[in-house]
Amino acid sequence: MSPLVVLLILLLFSCSPSSSVPIGSRDILRAIDIDSNTGPDLHDAAVDLNTTNFDQVLRNTPATYAIVEFFAHWCPACRNYKPHYEKVARLFNGPDAVHPGIILMTRVDCASKINTRLCDNFSVGHYPMLLWGNPSKFVSGSWDPKKDKNEIRLIDDGRTAERLLNWINKQIGSFFSLDDQKFENDHLASNASDPEQIARAVYDIEEATSTAYDIILEQKMIKSETRASLIKFLQILVVHHPSRRCRKGSAEVLVNFDDLCPSDMGTPNKQEATDGNGKGALRNFQICGKEVPRGYWMFCRGSKNETRGFSCGLWILLHSLSVRIEDGETQLAFTAICDFIHNFFICEECRQHFYEMCLSVSSPFNKTRDFALWLWSAHNKVNVRLIKEEASLGTGDPKFRKIIWPSKQLCPSCYFSLSKNNDGTSQIDWNRDEVFKFLVSYYGKMLVSLYKDKGLLGDDGTDRVSLEDLATTTNAVVVPVGAALAIALASCAFGALACFWRSQQKNRKYLHQLHSLKNI
Repeated sequence: MSPLVVLLILLLFSCSPSSSVPIGSRDILRAIDIDSNTGPDLHDAAVDLNTTNFDQVLRNTPATYAIVEFFAHWCPACRNYKPHYEKVARLFNGPDAVHPGIILMTRVDCASKINTRLCDNFSVGHYPMLLWGNPSKFVSGSWDPKKDKNEIRLIDDGRTAERLLNWINKQIGSFFSLDDQKFENDHLASNASDPEQIARAVYDIEEATSTAYDIILEQKMIKSETRASLIKFLQILVVHHPSRRCRKGSAEVLVNFDDLCPSDMGTPNKQEATDGNGKGALRNFQICGKEVPRGYWMFCRGSKNETRGFSCGLWILLHSLSVRIEDGETQLAFTAICDFIHNFFICEECRQHFYEMCLSVSSPFNKTRDFALWLWSAHNKVNVRLIKEEASLGTGDPKFRKIIWPSKQLCPSCYFSLSKNNDGTSQIDWNRDEVFKFLVSYYGKMLVSLYKDKGLLGDDGTDRVSLEDLATTTNAVVVPVGAALAIALASCAFGALACFWRSQQKNRKYLHQLHSLKNI
């Protein structure tokens, strides 16, 4: 057999179907890199962007800063730089990030024709090229190296992971290290004394809302006896949720809820909505948009994996609702929240304690002030109980210990006097008028201040909407379709959906009133 024939046979075997690399593919170099990597196959932490999602991702990110790497997939230097970039990106991106919500690290492939104009807008002249700035500055933006003053900056010293992280530390005065481990760091923001930190919690409210929705579906908690309480709570969210994304998502769920979870859903042939491990038809709706859940917490992040997080985000959601409702809505909102926790909060002991506090209320609420102060008092009662339990068991978060809230440092005017009892507990004479003012400011305007900066509130810049009535004067349950029609009329985004909905509802025998909903 001639040497030429032997060579041809070898080439055929090396490029046989068992190989994942086609002949002539530029992926050959990538395959060589993968095969030579003996480490674990880690998922990319940096977010791949292109011209279709660039503005949306950077507009919606909760991160304070952003880095965009412009590269070309055929560039050897870019391939060699990727492990360095990924090493830094894993500190800040994704559910396993050590320091989430601070820096969004992204990349754009300029060799892809779809990104040609995008890369031209940012004057990409070499690969890889890294730009730094506030995420909002990248949205519909550009970068001109000839300008003396640019809100977007070129990272000129980031050729290794160490040098890139050093550059970042110099820019924001941080002390991040490549050796930082999750929940084992000193970079957690102190939110006990800085009132402006609550602005970061708006993203945690979205996370908590989405998490609660997922739990309800996964645990198959929507039953014939619980669906009414979920409807009422969703109606509150549609009108008063601080996040516009969640208001719109809740509205979409309500528009379709009656068809997906009918009142006779207890019969075997009506259980498809929540069957299949919670991945039924309702799973197609993302209650706070497709960016949520993000997989991490910001204001509510604890120093340990098992502390704070979801429960913290849920409490903030309830407080934010309590200061947004109108005087005439307080009793219905109170009932909706109590029933929601009782039926859908999966911690048995916690929901029983909360529901007992609900049952202890002897007279209906007529004012927003009264309901907001009741919820604040209930939260402090929970904290008093947990302070003792966590102290005896050592299960609390050492960096975020439970306190009677707000602290005097956070709201000095909330206190008439503060003294210590013989057992070491605090005796506080509260100025309840000042406490209410603080709650309205803290969970109202201050909470959504980041959203105002990003333009994610209503068209008029406000974060509140009005609701004339949530229920009819009869004992009939408020059905989602009534609220849904008003939502559709209030937002042109739901125009087509509203027409379809009206055509379906002509023969339905529901009692409902149209609600005046604005800025959904």
